[in-house]
Amino acid sequence: MPTGKEQIIIGIDPGIADTGYGVIKQVGAQLTLITYGSIKTSSKLTLPERLKILNFELKNILAKYQPTTCVIEQLFFCNNAKTALVVGQARGVALFTLIEADLNIIEITPLQVKQGLTGYGKADKKQIQQMVKIILNLKEIPKPDDAADALAMAICGGSLIKTNQFSKLK
Repeated sequence: MPTGKEQIIIGIDPGIADTGYGVIKQVGAQLTLITYGSIKTSSKLTLPERLKILNFELKNILAKYQPTTCVIEQLFFCNNAKTALVVGQARGVALFTLIEADLNIIEITPLQVKQGLTGYGKADKKQIQQMVKIILNLKEIPKPDDAADALAMAICGGSLIKTNQFSKLK
């Protein structure tokens, strides 16, 4: 993990239709928003075409903002196996792109994000989004939801880095 005082952290919320991303700068305890958004792919495209777009767009974001660390959501289990497989493929492409860019990667669970931002493991999406708005001193909650989730991961990752409480892939 980088040991310098300033870090650029990107959070990634993987998905096939929308992959949220959020980039923040951390200097000590101070967090500043750099950018956020969503990589969208059309359901009219084949899965390989959608994965290629995800890879291409993520590479562009990494090149533009030069993060040193990425925080990505661990895959959770869901009732729909088909959805889980497709999201898993999108997550795999995102992980490969991040590893290829030689980033430090931290995986966190939705529970860790909820506890990290609100102190409550059963916090709902609105509570998480409100905390992102407050912590980053924003005028409104970031949209779309995937981007707000990615920013929440970046914020939590920054906290984990400060306290050395993380497990990383690299």
